[in-house]
Amino acid sequence: MIVVDRLLRERQTEGRPVRLGIVGAGFMACGLINQVLNSTPGMQLVAVSNRTPVKAHEAVTTAGGRPAAAEKPGGVDRLAASGEVAITDDFRVLTDSDAVDVVVDATGAVAFGAEVALACFAGGKHLVLLNAEVDATLGPLLVTKADAAGLVYSGADGDQPAVQMNLIRFVRQIGLRPLVAGNIKGLQDPYRNPTTQEGFAKRWGQDPWMVTSFADGTKVSVEEALVANAAGFSVHRRGMLGRDHHGHVDELTTMYDIEELRALGGAVDYVVGSRPGPGIYVLGEHDDPKQRHYLELYKLGTGPLYSFYTPYHLCHFEVPITVARAALLGDPAIRPAGAPQVDVVTTAKIDLSAGTVLDRPGGYHYYGEAERADVTHRDRLLPLGLAEGTRLLRDVAKDEVIGYADVQVPGDRLVDRLRAEQDTRFFGSSAAAV
Repeated sequence: MIVVDRLLRERQTEGRPVRLGIVGAGFMACGLINQVLNSTPGMQLVAVSNRTPVKAHEAVTTAGGRPAAAEKPGGVDRLAASGEVAITDDFRVLTDSDAVDVVVDATGAVAFGAEVALACFAGGKHLVLLNAEVDATLGPLLVTKADAAGLVYSGADGDQPAVQMNLIRFVRQIGLRPLVAGNIKGLQDPYRNPTTQEGFAKRWGQDPWMVTSFADGTKVSVEEALVANAAGFSVHRRGMLGRDHHGHVDELTTMYDIEELRALGGAVDYVVGSRPGPGIYVLGEHDDPKQRHYLELYKLGTGPLYSFYTPYHLCHFEVPITVARAALLGDPAIRPAGAPQVDVVTTAKIDLSAGTVLDRPGGYHYYGEAERADVTHRDRLLPLGLAEGTRLLRDVAKDEVIGYADVQVPGDRLVDRLRAEQDTRFFGSSAAAV
């Protein structure tokens, strides 16, 4: 999005920066805070909300900003006018402030993320998600609520789903039909847990649970569900194909059945070990023989599948691009395109006993697997984003998928009400009540 740099420079010159509020002060949020304060002319960090304000205060201070406490939206407005960054433990202080144009949810929490999203729409704020989990669980519904409010709902540039969607849009724009969108991983082991990942997490200053969600395959399932829902793609099977391939990503063009891909309407997938990692790839076809001649001349091979890839994803470095796209162009990086195509279901990581209260994703109890949304609904499988806090009603074996019938769901949760609304809107009934 090269146009964004010019638009932000104009805003900087005019003294009208895009004003950003961030919810969360974890690893990704700290990187984003630093990026906005020090490397993004034309954008102003106005406020940071975190349950423990001291962490938000520290993140802003470390990045060279001037943090100050704010208890009400009016306080955010006053601090923004003086160039300070408001710090609060109440995200509604951000969403209700007239000084905030765009909110980034950098929490990764589904239940909390749902509350943040609804508050953004009520407060007239565009929403950018560094929270793929809430998007995979409730995105098809939340985007309709954003649309009704005239607001942008978007995943974030730099996260692999948006990097894939940017490339899908490019491939479509030059006349090809994308048929595969995938993620290049370095590790896949569904039985990893926060204990096994503690050393890696400590080295990089990350949360062991979040690191585990990458290692055990939960995150790739969540991320590919977002791509499928944005592009209208499906999956070959539960969990995707997920090959080990240690050659170049271009070699994947020979590994898919193109008729199967056409029948699916396109598929999301991942590979482990391919080069260049940790990037993404899109494989597309072209039905014009004249253009296929040119593609061969330009060293993309003879088809029928042609390989396009991005060899990196730069996470927080790119998030301000999405913020600018939302505020200045009304253009989301990635968002659900309608009815859900792919969901993420809850699969036991170990043998689990009746009475177990399930922990959160990236933990000890379960991992996520991508599954067709219609199958998830038909078979009443428990969406990963709703698993935390449910109590098992029976013993569940390792690698068994958990269903609604297997759990007692805590009463009166917003996420369950929203999921029921989403199911009813797109499938005619709630899977939890079928």
